[in-house]
Parts: sequence; structure tokens; C-alpha cells
Amino acid sequence: MRKTRFVCISDTHNQTPKLPRGDVLVHAGDLSNQGSISELRKTVAWLEKADFEAKIVIAGNHDITLDSQFYEKHWSLFHNQHRQDPGACQRLFIDSSSITYLKHEAATIRLQAPTGPHTEFKVFGSPYSPVLSTWAFQYSEAEGVKLWDSIPLDTDVVVTHTPPKNHRDATGRGHSTGCEALRQALWRVRPRLAICGHIHEGRGVERVRWNLDGCQCRFIEAGTEAWTDPGTGNNKQSLVDLTLRGGNSLDNDGASTRHDASSSASRWPSSEGGGQPQIPKSTFRSEDIQGRLGGGMKERAVLQCLTETAGESLVEDDRAVPGTPDDEALKGRAGRQETCVINAAIMASSWGGGPKRFNKAIVVDIDLPVWVGTTKT
Repeated sequence: MRKTRFVCISDTHNQTPKLPRGDVLVHAGDLSNQGSISELRKTVAWLEKADFEAKIVIAGNHDITLDSQFYEKHWSLFHNQHRQDPGACQRLFIDSSSITYLKHEAATIRLQAPTGPHTEFKVFGSPYSPVLSTWAFQYSEAEGVKLWDSIPLDTDVVVTHTPPKNHRDATGRGHSTGCEALRQALWRVRPRLAICGHIHEGRGVERVRWNLDGCQCRFIEAGTEAWTDPGTGNNKQSLVDLTLRGGNSLDNDGASTRHDASSSASRWPSSEGGGQPQIPKSTFRSEDIQGRLGGGMKERAVLQCLTETAGESLVEDDRAVPGTPDDEALKGRAGRQETCVINAAIMASSWGGGPKRFNKAIVVDIDLPVWVGTTKT
């Protein structure tokens, strides 16, 4: 395992901020305001000049020309007499030699630069978000389960424009606007990182610990830890250290074989004062997940547990097996205990919500496996 630095951004909306150094750049959508070719050319030129070994990019709901079907139907609402060419806009990303552009698909990234970490990971990227007014890449609640079921179980990094439900998805009015189907998919996959944007006010980081025990219930969380940004009000980086050396390694080995829990017990700082002090001091703070489940989610989770145990299924999907856990998601995958959710929105103010304000990029250090065959010592 070696430290790999991810620089996470989203919702730049034509801005081209100076970025901190890293190995991998991730842009989680809303590259533009309305997807015109002039907007996208500017953004692609900025991304191509950025000095990263890998650059992973998805679109967002504002990048309307990158959704051909949507643009064919609604182009006049945005571009009036200046209709854009969706094919030309999309080729800016598809033809780029330095950008990995993901359109609801997975890719394996292998870092091979002589001075790089020589690590590898599997990433899944998707531009979709729940229906919100007339924008691109949107889906209904009924379509959500099937859409997110396509995330491969061996994915290490999930990049979506929408946040998952109840994780970095609160608007300025306090409404939770993330996707529950995505949250359930993350429980099944349990990636190391889930990077998103879309909800500008939701910018920030949470570590989610998944509940894989108990009464055969799926989709339950054991707890979360919210992040305190060390870069607030100063010149420091907005850094999330998930490495072993940093004292707060993520309890997620990404392995396909059974995990030895004794070798990697959770290294979260104890909220009860137990255990050894962490050095350096963690930027996470513990929260009780039960206090965060709004909108009847807690009651729904309990009801689902009771009904499934009784041999009934509350969730109507093809994966539900009454009275049994999700064997496909659990078998041989006990090493995947935690996921770090990152909303990396650069635009701080809501769309059309007054003067523009901006956030820093979020920098994530994480240990990843070295790919087989490397000669680096």
C-alpha cells in the first residue's frame, strides 16, 4: 500500500481555480453553466494543463450538451438561436488524451509515472442526479435502484454528481436532497471513496461506517464522522488524511477476500475518550447516525429490518431475498467497513443565490495497493 493523493473538485461552473498538487484529479460534474462549446473548451483547456497523472471527469446537470437526448428536446430553452453541436462538445472530452471521461461506466486506473506512487484503483463515474427542474442527466425515483445497481462491487472510488441521501446533501434550507438508491448502492459496494457535488451548500466530508451485522438488515449504517476543514479561514489545504501514517486510516482494504478484523480495527478517534490518542489530531468528529436520519428514514430502516426478518420485503427490487441478508454484497467482502463521502463543490453559493462564493479543492490522502509488476522500491 502507498499513499495516493486525490484532489477533488466539483461544480466549478466555468471557474478555473488554481489547484493543489496531487496524483489524481477528480471533477464530479457541473463543469459549465449551460454546456456551450465555448464554456467547455475553456474548462477542457484548464483540465488538460493541470499537472496530474490521472484526471477523472464526469458531467453534471448543467452540462446540457453532454446529454444528447436532453439537448435535442430542450436546447431552445437555453441557447435560443445559437444551437450548439452536442457531438462537438462531447468530443472535447472523449478525444482528450489526458482526461478519463466517464459516462456511467467503470475504468481501472494504474498510476505508472516514475515519480508517482505506482498504485491502482477501480473507479465508477456517472453524471446522473435526481429530477430537479429542467436539467440534463436526470432520473426519477423509480429509476434509481436499477441505475445505481450497475456499480461494480469491486469499485474502489465512486464518482457521482449527486450525493447519497443524508450525506453532504443538505441545501441552505436544510432539505436533504441526495439519492436514497445511491446510498443503498454504496452500502452494497462500500467503496473507499464516494466523491460527489451538485449541492453546493453540502460541501464537506463524512466517514460512514456500514452496519454489516445484526438481524439480516441491509442498507443500515453504524455511524458517521463529520470532518472539520483545516483549511477554513487560512492558507492551509483542505486536507483529509485517511492514511495509516496519519493515524486515521480508512477501515476499507478493498479486498475480495475475507478480512482479518484484528489487523485493521477502526482507527477513528473515540468519542468516549477510550483508546490511544491519535497523532496528528483527527479532523473528524463522531456523530450518532440515529440523530441524522430525517424524513422517516430511521423508522423505515427499522420497519425494513422487522419485515425482512419476518419473511417479507419492504424494498421492491430484484435483489431482495426475504429473510436473508444480501449475500452478493457481503460474502468475502468483510474488509469493506467504511466509506469516505466527499462533496467537493467549488461554488459555495447555491445556483442563482446571490454573489458568487468559492470553496477550496478538497485534498484526500489515502493508501492504495501498488499494482503488480512495479519495480519501484
